[in-house]
Parts: sequence; C-alpha cells; structure tokens
Amino acid sequence: MKYRNLGNSGLKVSEIGFGTWTLGLDWWGKKLEEEESIKLLKHAYDIGINFFETADMYGKGKSEKILSKAFKNMRNDVIYSTKWGYDMYNAEQIGHSEIPQKHNVDFLSFALTESMKRLETDFIDVYSLHNPRMDAIKNDLLFDELDNLVKSGKIKSHGVALGPAIGWKDEGLYAIENRNIVSLQTVYNILEQDPGREFLGAIDKKNRTVGLMVRVPDASGILTGKVNESTVMDKNDHRSVRKKEWIIQSMKKIEKLKPIADSHGWNITEIAIKYILSQEQISVVLPTVTSIEDIDTFAQLSDGNYLNADEKKHIEQMYEKNFYLPDLIV
Repeated sequence: MKYRNLGNSGLKVSEIGFGTWTLGLDWWGKKLEEEESIKLLKHAYDIGINFFETADMYGKGKSEKILSKAFKNMRNDVIYSTKWGYDMYNAEQIGHSEIPQKHNVDFLSFALTESMKRLETDFIDVYSLHNPRMDAIKNDLLFDELDNLVKSGKIKSHGVALGPAIGWKDEGLYAIENRNIVSLQTVYNILEQDPGREFLGAIDKKNRTVGLMVRVPDASGILTGKVNESTVMDKNDHRSVRKKEWIIQSMKKIEKLKPIADSHGWNITEIAIKYILSQEQISVVLPTVTSIEDIDTFAQLSDGNYLNADEKKHIEQMYEKNFYLPDLIV
C-alpha cells in the first residue's frame, strides 16, 4: 500500500480508503451484518488501509458505531473522516430521498459532539460538510467556526464532500479557491472525468493544499464488471439510477480502453483505478466494497505502477471525443 498527503493536513492517507456507507446502508444490493462489517474493516487495516470515510447519516450513526467497535483502543492507528449537515435527528429518510440540511454553526457543534460519541473519540481527523449547497459554502461564520475547531483540537482538518450526484462544479471550485479546506470529495472516474478535471486544475493553482477524495471510481460497477446491460437491480440499489442507455454506451467506451489496458497487462478495473492514481492531486480513492475480495482487489492496485503523462493525455482526449462514439449520452 502506498500513502499520500491529504492536502496540507499533515495526514498520510492510504491511496485506497474504505468508504463505510455500505456498512450502514443496504444501497448496494447487499446488507452487511455488524460482525461481517467489523471483519471487513479489520482486514482492510491489516493490508495497509488506514483511511476510513463515513458520515453521521449512514444508517443514522450505524457506520460510525461499527468503526468504533472495529478499532477500539486503536484510535491513533487509523484516520477517521466523517461528514455532517443532514438533520437526521428530526427527519426520517424515505428511500434515497434527501432529508433537510442544517449547515449552520449551532448544528455543527451538536453534530460533531454526537459523531465523537459514536466514534468514541475526542477528535475527528477530517470533518466535511455533506453535500452542501452554495449558501453553506459561502457562509463565512460557518467556516470561521470550522477553523476554530481545528485550533481547539476537536477536529484536525475540515473539507467539503460534493453531491449527492455528479456535478457541483461551482460549489467545488469556490471551496477550493476560498476556503481553508484540506479535502474535496467528488465523483471521478475514467468514464466521468468532469467536473473532476477542473478541480484538479484548481488544486494545482492552490499549490495542492487541498487533496481530492474520489468516490464512485468504478462508475457504479461498470468498470469492475459487476454491472452490464443485462444487470437487473433492486429499486433500493443506489445504482438503479443509472439508465440502461448510459450503461450500454459505457460498455462501448470500455472496449476502446482495452488496448491501453492490454499494453500494460491490466484488466479494466486495473486501468480504471490506476488512471485515477496517476493524478498526483488525488489523495485517496474510495471504492465501494462489500467483501474481503473487493478490498483485496482494490488494495493491490496501490503499487506505484501507474500511467505516464502521455497515456493520461491520450485517455483525456478520448474522453473529450466521447471515446470516438456517436450520440453522446450524459
């Protein structure tokens, strides 16, 4: 396992992190019991993963509690990144619908205290706004308080996690350029490079004081072979938002990538992850994992053997030309 700086936080994070939303929610076609979840977390740590990303609303605190059980008495050996901003305490989530947000100073203090209780810790390594809108990102008082929490030691750093869907370019650029964040989390993969590419450029302009956290690196399973045009997903599966036409188009794009992968002796999953890790502005990749096999598959790709500048440029040009396929589907 290789490690990178998370912006200017002083934290050295594993290139492959563990996103724990699958531990608290059954939105990936599989429900994990607590014992199995703890086993997965411990295995991830044993093979070198030290970065564990979660959120208070994942199962209404369930994921945070599981983390605390898995790493009891190991607090200084692991890095906790959690998110806040959804008022899960006074609203019930129905399906995948969003619940009300409270990105304000009063709720910040309350949410942080509750997360620390669940994680059984007196500090959070990375504390991020969860899917904030522009009004929250432009709230000077809010970010002043986040900076004060860093000074107090309650959090070591703070960031912004964009979403829930791909996009949010303006919010991400404003946060990079104007806020004292160490991380920006976004959707980015070889098939969905925007707006990630603009974030990479903005991070360079800030002398890489911000590190990018990448989620959905496998394009919801397209790049691991777990999803294809014949896949039938339960309505509760988060991937069901992917339209069949998009999946068909993506499968055609994958065929265009195979010659590059073959030249390295890689499969599509390998080139997909290694393409991301070829970007030095990216600090950590957060694949979706539900099994020991998943963890091992992704972890072994962190080996320093990535694409060179010419290969990256070639893939970016392919992306710009829709992989030389007609009828662009967004």
